[in-house]
Amino acid sequence: MRLRVEFTTEPFDLDEAPAHALVAREVIETAELDAVDVGPFGNTAEGGADRVLTAVDALLRKSLEAGATRISLQVSVIDDGIGEGDR
Repeated sequence: MRLRVEFTTEPFDLDEAPAHALVAREVIETAELDAVDVGPFGNTAEGGADRVLTAVDALLRKSLEAGATRISLQVSVIDDGIGEGDR
């Protein structure tokens, strides 16, 4: 099964990326996920279920430790015919 995660961390700071946003970005970029897209107002990544769920766990824990006061996320199942063992 493949999943897509979309997330934002708060509080926002348009002048400089806060520590929690940088930590979240690092977690996602180093999680060996596919189609990673990070930006100032939202972030997405796709991958096998195990990798995405492991990354979400780390994202939540590390972002909160780094000062996030709110994390909004959505996880969606992607049906593209590629199994976990293929990624």
